[in-house]
Amino acid sequence: MTELNVNIDHVATVRQARNAQYPEPVTAAALAELAGADGVTCHLRADRRHIHERDLEILRQTVKTRLNVEISTAQDVLGVVMEIAPDIATIVPERPEEVTTEGGLSIVNNKDAITTALNLLSERDIRVSVFIDPDLMQIKAAHHIGIRAIEINTTRYCEARNEDSRSREYETILDSVRMAEKLKMRIAAGHALDYRSVGPIAAIPQLTELNIGHSIIARAVLVGMERAVREMIEAIRFGEPLE
Repeated sequence: MTELNVNIDHVATVRQARNAQYPEPVTAAALAELAGADGVTCHLRADRRHIHERDLEILRQTVKTRLNVEISTAQDVLGVVMEIAPDIATIVPERPEEVTTEGGLSIVNNKDAITTALNLLSERDIRVSVFIDPDLMQIKAAHHIGIRAIEINTTRYCEARNEDSRSREYETILDSVRMAEKLKMRIAAGHALDYRSVGPIAAIPQLTELNIGHSIIARAVLVGMERAVREMIEAIRFGEPLE
């Protein structure tokens, strides 16, 4: 079964809305693991709008599964992550004014910065992944510079307005997965996935893991973290390919 990494950024978003000491992202991570999550994901942004260094330090000490930290190629962020040494560092695009990550990383346009980050992180034995759109050119470019793991952006599939559009986006993802598989890359997926859209993506056999945050945290506000995570695991378990 495709594994689930729970993104806890939006727990920190609620905390920072009032500059409070709660809710605690680390507690959310522990509850996610208790509910069966296979890993914890968070994003250390340059502006530290939600996750902070303290969060990472405690997460590194307490996460029992795996810790995936999303980062840009900014030098100060790289320095923090190299010191914390998570299991995975996923390089993502980042703009100061965006609400959330918008689109995948362009390997073609940022080759030098990504290569430098890859080399630095690899020296610390941190597995490096890149968050990219389902684009064959980007996958080939990632492989060319030595990237061996990718996360495919599922936003366009999730936001498709009708069945035909969603089917086209799904086929684009499948084509990208097949290409990455040929290149012997580890393949994850994520962004905008929810309890209804996750099934067909989870049913793609080559995918090793999904990174899901907002929909789980939104559900957790109503039913609690453990139940929200368990329900997502069930949606993943019983997912079927899109016809």
